[in-house]
Amino acid sequence: MDSRLVNVGFGNAVKISRILAVVNPGSSPIRKLKEEARIEKKVIDVTEGRRTRAILILDSGHLVLSSVQPETINQRLLAVEHEQRHPDLILARGKVEGE
Repeated sequence: MDSRLVNVGFGNAVKISRILAVVNPGSSPIRKLKEEARIEKKVIDVTEGRRTRAILILDSGHLVLSSVQPETINQRLLAVEHEQRHPDLILARGKVEGE
């Protein structure tokens, strides 16, 4: 079972395997999706009162509202994927930090 997490802001993390999409909240269909999820009580707001810059759509139908830019979340997801494909880089980095 994959238990890797991605930081979505303010120390909050989401399990990577549950994420279906990371979207910009500006479009009309996404705003409608957000309203429907709010009515169904399936919104998880981790913005800490800041502006919503990204919405993560989870496989459970929940929406995670984040104040982190979608591009930043995508970069973090790519970094985790890169580390998974090249675990030797993690080991090498650990040796340099541990010296």
